[in-house]
Amino acid sequence: MRYVVAIDQGTTGTTVLVLDRDLRVVGRSSREFPQLYPRPGWVEHDPEDIWMSVTEALAAALAQAGASGDAVAAIGITNQRETTLLWERSTLQPVCKAIVWQDRRTAEMCARYKAEGKEEVVRRKTGLFFDPYFSGTKLRWMLDQDRDRRRRAAAGELCFGTVDSYLVARLSGGHVHITDASNASRTLFMDLRTLDWDDELLALLDVPREVLPGIRGSSEIYGSTRGVSGLPDGIPIAGIAGDQQAALFGQACFTPGDAKCTFGTGAFLLMNTGKEIVTSQSGLITTVAWKLGAGAEAGEVCYALEGSAFIAGAVVQWLRDQLGFFDSAAEIEALAASVEDAGEVILVPAFTGLGAPHWRPEGRGLLCGLTRGSTRAHIARAALDGIALQNYDILKAMERDSGRKLTLLKVDGGASANNLLMQFQSDVLGVAISRPQIVETTALGAAFLAGLATGVWQSKADIAASWRQDRCFEPVADRQAVEAHLARWNQAVAKA
Repeated sequence: MRYVVAIDQGTTGTTVLVLDRDLRVVGRSSREFPQLYPRPGWVEHDPEDIWMSVTEALAAALAQAGASGDAVAAIGITNQRETTLLWERSTLQPVCKAIVWQDRRTAEMCARYKAEGKEEVVRRKTGLFFDPYFSGTKLRWMLDQDRDRRRRAAAGELCFGTVDSYLVARLSGGHVHITDASNASRTLFMDLRTLDWDDELLALLDVPREVLPGIRGSSEIYGSTRGVSGLPDGIPIAGIAGDQQAALFGQACFTPGDAKCTFGTGAFLLMNTGKEIVTSQSGLITTVAWKLGAGAEAGEVCYALEGSAFIAGAVVQWLRDQLGFFDSAAEIEALAASVEDAGEVILVPAFTGLGAPHWRPEGRGLLCGLTRGSTRAHIARAALDGIALQNYDILKAMERDSGRKLTLLKVDGGASANNLLMQFQSDVLGVAISRPQIVETTALGAAFLAGLATGVWQSKADIAASWRQDRCFEPVADRQAVEAHLARWNQAVAKA
């Protein structure tokens, strides 16, 4: 038996799955690592903590599977996307902490670029906005902090990368410095049409080309393992995609108009637009979904529209860790279900600003509509409502931009296991919600991409045949009541 290993490197931890061709998960392990908050609005990771979480989860998942490294056909990687790292090419040692996608320290820089009229060229070439979310201004900030660091970057002594690049470098013993097109499309440096770094954008952000990784497809053999504890040398590293694009692939959303929403730390809704680069007029992102380098569809480039809500599952963690509402995140469903509704309490979880379609980095969380009768249960219900209502704003923008009316939304991620949340999401969107049997579809997408490059799966049709639904939620709520709820939500968002 030959297995595919998927490394899902996320914001708060790493999960590794070991799967066979029939999608039996024979090994699974997760490792959390510390979140660093050195200043208000700043979020950092120690790259060594990330790497340790990967190696520990790898070892544990393979041990659970009873599989030696020799039984691994390929490794696929999916990752938190815009998180920015900088390390020494010769030693692989980080030169500073990683700046996480949630970090807002470059908000003033982004505002300055916008005021100078520089956003139009970025929007046209990359499909993105000037927002602290993306990697470009994070890297500019890193280089601006240290003159010698900038000199070394220009000399090619330092390597920039998103987490995928860093993991491939570590897994390959420093022999490979690459990223894939889906991650590169989140940097502010890559032209969506050429799928290459753009000199005008690099000059605008004052970033030397020498520090950047090569851009490759999402499904091809990039290199092989070298010197990784617990793994033999020579295992192909064969699939990479940013977590949300990997989830789109893992959900078998292969037809233009197919859409999925991943409920993780944030909530991320992507719609496949096929070969068409749809420029959003409604505050959404245009992104590369994947570029296939192997299999029956080798050479295929697929694009997507994306809307991101920065806080989803994180609001549940906040209720647990900061407010002590419950001991386990899973307990929120029973607490929220103990009341009929939120009692007109609204919670806008804009803890790190408002993402699509609003793009207000200065936004902050808001809790309103409280009365003397409001309880912990009402606030918990309002937190779940807030997750779903953010997605309503995104979906309506997506329908306007694409000209397509969505009738089915596939969901995945940890919070998709919450039946109360999924039912309310269906009610507020007015569409069916389909949950798969394997909700860890970010990891599944990475496995599919790696397996496609190494012959475990032959085509997208081969992959689609293996996708299985767990449950479908249909809208049942009174639409008039939903519209009243949306009106209260819109009023609150305007104040957040």
